[in-house]
Amino acid sequence: MRRIAIFAAALLTTASAHAAEESTLATAGASADEAPPPPPYAKGVVVDATVGALGFLGQFRKLAPPGPWFHGQIGYELFNWLMLFGEGELAFTDTSNLDNPPNVRSFDMWGFGGGARFTWHITDRVGIFGQPTLGMLRADVPKNTLGLHGFTDAEELNLWLGLRTGVEWFQIDRHMALGLTTAIRYLPGFEKVGKSSDTPLGLDGGVSLRYAF
Repeated sequence: MRRIAIFAAALLTTASAHAAEESTLATAGASADEAPPPPPYAKGVVVDATVGALGFLGQFRKLAPPGPWFHGQIGYELFNWLMLFGEGELAFTDTSNLDNPPNVRSFDMWGFGGGARFTWHITDRVGIFGQPTLGMLRADVPKNTLGLHGFTDAEELNLWLGLRTGVEWFQIDRHMALGLTTAIRYLPGFEKVGKSSDTPLGLDGGVSLRYAF
């Protein structure tokens, strides 16, 4: 009887150890299958580059067609919904809507500005933003190239006021985001001289790539 009792006790000890081992392995497997929690939000520097097109409304559109537009901005996120930024841009067009060859003149436009971006995160991966901006823009042309058509002020830096909006798709890599953006701007420097009915507006749009450090 004593031997039987010892044998039974040994079997129970072995079974208990095996069950404990299986429980440990199951717990480890469940932990391995669980996704790690998302990293906490960290404010920092954000760089944004956009490629698209810039066109005009009002009298200037009768002179210059829409052309390629390149835009870049660098900002600092104070919160996940608020970013302050500075921006720069470069665009190209010509006078082909009004002039005929060989009188068509090609020219570039450049400018800079700044503002604030407000973002509404619809989901963890999608956000909608709006950003009021203030800046300066000029057409880089020899003196009086545009003045002959009544747009003398466009040859100098002039203030503009605008509103940009867009949508961003945040990637699994939290640093990256793709976006679509468009803006409308009031451009008094591109108003035709002596044309009281002119509404000097600019309209741009493009595809953007965002990187947060």
